Amino acid sequence: MPSDVNPPRGMRDFLPAEKAKREHLLSVIRSQYSARGFEEIETPVVEDSARLHSGLGGDNEKLAFGILKRGLDAGDVAAAAASADLVALTDLGLRFDLTVPLARFYATNRAKLPTVFKSIQIAPVWRAERPQKGRYRQFVQCDIDIIGEPGILAEVELITATAATLTALGLAGCRIRINHRAILRHLIASWQIAAKQTERALITIDKEDKIGVDGVVAELVALELLAPELAEQARIDLGELADDGWSLTGENAPAWLDPAAYAQLLEIRDAVKAAAPEVPLIFSHNLVRGMGYYTGAIFEIQHPEFGYSLGGGGRYDGMIGRFLGTDVPAAGFSIGFERIVDLIPDDAVAGDEAVLLLHDRDVPVAQLIALQADVIAQGRRVRLEKRTKNVKALLARAAESGYRLVANVNAGTTSAAELEFRPLS
Repeated sequence: MPSDVNPPRGMRDFLPAEKAKREHLLSVIRSQYSARGFEEIETPVVEDSARLHSGLGGDNEKLAFGILKRGLDAGDVAAAAASADLVALTDLGLRFDLTVPLARFYATNRAKLPTVFKSIQIAPVWRAERPQKGRYRQFVQCDIDIIGEPGILAEVELITATAATLTALGLAGCRIRINHRAILRHLIASWQIAAKQTERALITIDKEDKIGVDGVVAELVALELLAPELAEQARIDLGELADDGWSLTGENAPAWLDPAAYAQLLEIRDAVKAAAPEVPLIFSHNLVRGMGYYTGAIFEIQHPEFGYSLGGGGRYDGMIGRFLGTDVPAAGFSIGFERIVDLIPDDAVAGDEAVLLLHDRDVPVAQLIALQADVIAQGRRVRLEKRTKNVKALLARAAESGYRLVANVNAGTTSAAELEFRPLS
């Protein structure tokens, strides 16, 4: 009986055409970010287990893949199982995001970095998810972060850089929703939910896109976070605003609004509008973003045709201080690369001038290699293919891999100038 040769659940192989598409999109993302002064860094795929489970990663900490300590014996395993502390068996773990490694990286290398550091991280991360459509156990994240800038310049740069990147990728119609953690805290406090239950309440509110406003209110009541007599008020507060959310001033300001936080969001909006008027920035008071480390403005990419976000981020001023002992202002924005790859059609990725040299069996190897080198010197990508009986299938596979031109090579072909290129399809 043959063995299973599929990759592990939630992980994927990529055929050449798929890989080429992914690399093309990544090159677009990198070029847009680097053009705006962001610099790419790299961190290890593993971090200390204690760091990954330090409370910085929210619910994602529960999904971290751990690496067992060397030298464990049966007694160690039994003791950990008895105490339900299986994390004690690990000393390393695969990173579940790029933000925790970035905080550690900055703390380690701060003396070598500029006062305001703008980073790019594009790399795979791992989570022990339940695999399903659009949700994988290994996937690529594309993050930009600004560390050391306390003002709204960080948020405005992140938002405009991300919007420009989405446009360069060909994703028209995206808008960016924005909110502030202080506004969420005031909203929850107005429902008389205890401050110590704020994070638990936010976890429920974050489910609104899946269970709706009624589902959120019902869950808050069921968890005894919200008094039943305040359920209707919560339902009203969570309802959609009549406009785009930017007119909540003066008499229009609801009781749950934090004026200082809202004023900061207005400042961000005005700066984005002045710098990039084409970027639609929408205030959404029920936007949560699930990570517990956010401290200020939070944002999310939304597209009207899709019921899920295409990325998000926010300010997380308290995270790096956990490593340094001194708080450092920080904010970041992450594009959901895997979702974007699925949204962009394969034919939207323009092929280069890659050529196929289709040769007969009697052409000497040295001659083929010399011809290939000549065509490469013209700045083209070249593949040698021996002519087969089913040439049509061979050409179809080459076209799927991005080859656009084909030329026939026979024993009499001695230079690239003699090749006649024609469209492959």
